[in-house]
Order: sequence, then structure tokens, then C-alpha cells
Amino acid sequence: MLPPVLGAVQVAFNHGAQGNQPDRLPADPLGIALLLAGPLALYLRRSHPMLALAVTFASTFVFVARGHAYGPIFFSPLIALYFAVVLGHRRTAWTVSAVAYMFFVVYTTWLAPVPSPGLWHDLAIAAVLGVVLAVGEFARARRERAVEHVRVVEEESRRQASEERLTMAQELHDVLAHNISLIHVQASTALHLIDDHPEQARTALTTIKQASKDVLTEMRSVIGVLRDGAPRSPTAGLEDLRELIERSGLAVTVETAGRVRPVPAGVDRAGYRIVQESLTNARRHAQGSTVAVLLEYGPRELLIRVTDSGGELPAEVTGGGNGIPGMRERAAALGGTLTAAHHGRGFRVEARLPIPEETP
Repeated sequence: MLPPVLGAVQVAFNHGAQGNQPDRLPADPLGIALLLAGPLALYLRRSHPMLALAVTFASTFVFVARGHAYGPIFFSPLIALYFAVVLGHRRTAWTVSAVAYMFFVVYTTWLAPVPSPGLWHDLAIAAVLGVVLAVGEFARARRERAVEHVRVVEEESRRQASEERLTMAQELHDVLAHNISLIHVQASTALHLIDDHPEQARTALTTIKQASKDVLTEMRSVIGVLRDGAPRSPTAGLEDLRELIERSGLAVTVETAGRVRPVPAGVDRAGYRIVQESLTNARRHAQGSTVAVLLEYGPRELLIRVTDSGGELPAEVTGGGNGIPGMRERAAALGGTLTAAHHGRGFRVEARLPIPEETP
């Protein structure tokens, strides 16, 4: 829309400028072509700003050098100069501005058919070029800040998405480790009892069925989020500990202390996973042990303590695993701490997670 409107303005207003400058040549067909060349070049002001800048200034120089009237011919090069600066061609724009200033000073001082307008005329040219360059620099800076803001927002969004995916992967690891271990223990029990105690073997197989169903449900939930960004089903929390303990196959006692109250979602999820991983470790490495779970709600922290009594026979250990480091990372991410060490014949995991201060 700008080029045709500007072309019409330059041609029409040039007639008015000619009336006020009788010493200048009237616009002939070549002069009109030069008046239209600049606006036409502005079609390229975004895609090829340097070409638009060259054409507009060149047509202006020729128009002025031929002796035509000063006037709206200057609109096109100033607009092209502005876009050159905004689009990042700063050095070229400033160089062209210096060349244009020198051209007009030399022309009006020594080449024009009328006496030089003087110093104020030269300062006015410098001021106009300086204002256009300054406005262009301001617009360019705003444009770059906007682009940088969008980039930072997108990067932060990608970072948060990546962290969320890592959290999902960690939770999936915890669920798989817990349930696969449970399946392994119960399958071993079923094989041992299937001939002499088939009813007890049936119970073990029922536990295996439920554990495998839980694994599949969790995997579908997490993989669905990773694939489609679909909303996720609610994550297990401390309220689900009873079901977890029932499926663990261990003799577990649970004790709570302090005033039980809702805790932040991150603490709720981490607490569940810490207990889950602790029970998994007890089942792997302390078969036949009893486990005591303590949840103590303090004024500003939740204490989670899982202690096993030690197994009658050591379980077979196939690798170091990432269970304890993973639990420690969960606690640290929430600003808490986690310790894991031998306790008598058994093992104790103790986590302290910050929670909002208790209100009266």
C-alpha cells in the first residue's frame, strides 16, 4: 500500500514544489520516472533493503543533479534508510547517510545554479538524516529486544518441558523398578509353592497380575504425555501408601506423628516415591525383614523414615542401581535432605522435606 500512495504523493507534490522554485527545471518524463522509481523500489524494503536503499538514493541524486525541484523526492530514500537500520544493516545505512550528506553539501555549495543556502541548510540536512537514523536505531533495538524476549520465553518453555520429561522418566523408573521387583519376588514365591500350596501360589499370581497392570497403566500415562502432551492422570501420593504396602509383600507397619495435613504436590509425590523405593530395596536386599514407616509432620518439615530389620538371608544383588541417588536428588530438588545407611542389622532411609509452616 505504501509504494503506490507515496508515488502519487511525490508526483503530485512535486508540482507544488516546482511552483515555489521557478529557478529549478520542471519534471519531464524522465523526472517523473525518477519520482516513481523510489516508491517502486520500496516494494523491496523488507526482502532486499540494500537494493531499495541504493535505488531510492540513486534516483534522488540523479533527480537533484538534473536540476529538478527539491521536495517530496526525499521521502523515499528516508523511508528506505529507516528500514535498512531496523533490519540490521546499520553500517551500510550510516555510510549511505554520510555519502548523501556530502553529495547535498557539495551540490548546493558548488554545483547548484543558485547560491548556497548556507550553514543552516547543511545543518538541516544533517539533522534530518540524524533523526531518521536515530528513530531507526530505536525501532531496531525494540525489535531485537522483542525477538530476544520471545527466544528466552521459548527457551524457558523448552527447559521446563525437558525438566518435566526428566521427572516423568524418573517416576517411570521408580514405578518399573518397584513393580518389576515385586513381580520377580512373587513369581519366585509362586514357583516355590505351586505344587505343595497352590492356594498361596494363586495369591502370588494375583499380586503379579495387579502389579503388571499398574506398570502398564503408568507407562501408558507417561508415554502418552511424552508423545502427545496430553493431560496426565493423577500421580500417586502419600494417600496411596496403604495400597502400595498391601502390594509390597512385606510386613510393614506405618506410624504417623504430628498433625497430618495436606502437603505440596511435589512433596506428596516425592514422599510416595521415597517410600516406594525404600520398600523395593528392602524386598531386594532384606527378604523376610519387617519394615517400619514413620511419617512425622513437623511445623516446617515432613520426616519420612523407612527402617527394615534386615533379612534372614541376604538377597542376590545384581547391580548398584540408581535408587538411593534418585531419592536423594528428589529430596534435594525440593530443598530437603535424605540419608541412607545401615541401622543395626537392617537399613534406614530418612528424608526431611520442607512443607509450609503449620497454621493454628
